[in-house]
Amino acid sequence: MSLLFEELDYRETPIGALSLRRRRELRLGVDVFEIKLGDEFLMTSLFTASEIALATLGLAELSGDGLDVVVGGLGLGYTAQAVLEHDKVGSLLVVDALDAVIDWHRQGLLPLGPGLSTDPRCRFVLGDFFALSASNAGFDPETAERMFHAILLDIDHSPDYVLNPRHAPFYQPDGLRQLATHLHPGGIFGLWSNELPDDAFTERLAGIFQEARAELVRFHNPLQDREFVQTVYLARS
Repeated sequence: MSLLFEELDYRETPIGALSLRRRRELRLGVDVFEIKLGDEFLMTSLFTASEIALATLGLAELSGDGLDVVVGGLGLGYTAQAVLEHDKVGSLLVVDALDAVIDWHRQGLLPLGPGLSTDPRCRFVLGDFFALSASNAGFDPETAERMFHAILLDIDHSPDYVLNPRHAPFYQPDGLRQLATHLHPGGIFGLWSNELPDDAFTERLAGIFQEARAELVRFHNPLQDREFVQTVYLARS
């Protein structure tokens, strides 16, 4: 039997206190891994449908082999793992600004960490996704101006509910236009959101990209016995 609760690690970071916790959910008989920033829950292993959908929906838009993909936000690793489950993916860069999160995966403190860390297609990049997107050099510190077939982002709660005010310009036309320069023609930008679709943001995407839409992701919350709905935005360069 697992311990009912343990804090696996605690770090002070530039954006606040970050903690990794594991607790036993007795009603479901499972261990739940959670990351908190201060008193706010950032992510949980209990609900991962939309994080996985970000990868599956985004890659479903692409054909061919040897796809080069960026995931912004490592978190618990569910989006990255879902990307690597596609044989057509040739390489994956996972960008995260918090060295603690990358350490937790490399140290095996998180269940998906060993698989991500040892997959030869996957490389962790310690960096600010938003600053890298705004730069001409792009996301790969080893290859300046490298372009990608898909860029999948799951960092902020939604385009209007950001973890850091410095992220906000990314979701405006100039920020989205700069992101598009890092995509191959026909490449896909995918964005996770904890909120229902925002028509104004979808229109903003459509003004920059060739096409854009919002997909609803529905899943059942067994603790509250009700349906939750989140959003994945998809845009093609």
